[in-house]
Amino acid sequence: MKSVRLPAKLLFSAILLLSVSCNSGTDKKDKTGADSTGTPVATAAPVSQDIMTIKHKVTSYAKWKLAHDSGDSARLAVGMHNYVIARGVDDSNIVFIAMHIDSVEKAKAFANNPNMKDMMQKAGVIGSGAEVDYWHTVFTDTASMQQTVRVMIKHKVKDWDTWKKAFDEHKQSRVDAGLTDRVVSYAIGDTHMVGLVFAVSDMSKAKAFMNSKDLADKMKAGGVEGPPSIFFYQVVKKY
Repeated sequence: MKSVRLPAKLLFSAILLLSVSCNSGTDKKDKTGADSTGTPVATAAPVSQDIMTIKHKVTSYAKWKLAHDSGDSARLAVGMHNYVIARGVDDSNIVFIAMHIDSVEKAKAFANNPNMKDMMQKAGVIGSGAEVDYWHTVFTDTASMQQTVRVMIKHKVKDWDTWKKAFDEHKQSRVDAGLTDRVVSYAIGDTHMVGLVFAVSDMSKAKAFMNSKDLADKMKAGGVEGPPSIFFYQVVKKY
């Protein structure tokens, strides 16, 4: 499914969806990847899953967070699970939220709840809409890492397989730019819309890479259509 722009009341309902309860269990391994006996433990294989992301601006993060948290039980009831809450690097009042969803249909139905308008206004959400996307992830790196800065890139491609081949071949260049692949996905129902998330270890290198001829050439070879959407954010809460 392609990115949609929801009206105000839908926006906040989607926001509330977000903070459901994905409270995953506590990791028993230490930071070295070993168990309590000191024996190395293999990390879990990346999993495929559906995710909903929302980006919007608020007047006050603290005020918004209180309202957001108040919707936990309602979101949980329809299969919406907390995953990540983040804030924009360039504008900390831009909030980015990602959550696991059990059902796209239920997520949409919940987002269309007309009773969310007043809650949205009380939360201080600015504007009449939000960027809302539904993604099917084909790769997710869940390894623990100290970096909290991420960049999300969205763009259209002519053909998923052609693009994916070019993307995979370009991995070393991303590594050299201080980027670590975290999520590779496409919009649910539309493999022509790609969504990517990278961990950023060096902002200067990352921005230079985004503007490089090397990346432009590889995107062209991969069949990317039009300019990409690029958003740098910092994770403030991961469930």
